[in-house]
Amino acid sequence: MHLARILGSIIVAGVTTTANAQTPLSAYADKDGWLDVQALTCAELAGTFQEDADMLTTWYSGWYNGLAKKHYINVKRAKDAEHEVIVYCKAHKDKKIIDAIGLVIDEYRKKHGIELSK
Repeated sequence: MHLARILGSIIVAGVTTTANAQTPLSAYADKDGWLDVQALTCAELAGTFQEDADMLTTWYSGWYNGLAKKHYINVKRAKDAEHEVIVYCKAHKDKKIIDAIGLVIDEYRKKHGIELSK
């Protein structure tokens, strides 16, 4: 009987998880297909398909590295940061993704004692 309750709970959890509608990022694009990456919200990131969220956070990573004139990627660090941004966005859906990324990067730097050179 106990096992049946556990299995039932797992099935209900799976159904409710997959019942949430996801929106492709293309829904937020203008008529020419362009996304304003500085206007996208955490709700939009959290509500899209995982592959769209992955692609978008990878794009942001490249953008930030380009601004910093860096041409390297630390794959593990980038994936960890991507995960942290998505977790933050799920909890703060009213925030802009660009702000969430800034907060995650700042927190990472503080945690690891990284100071920016001027």
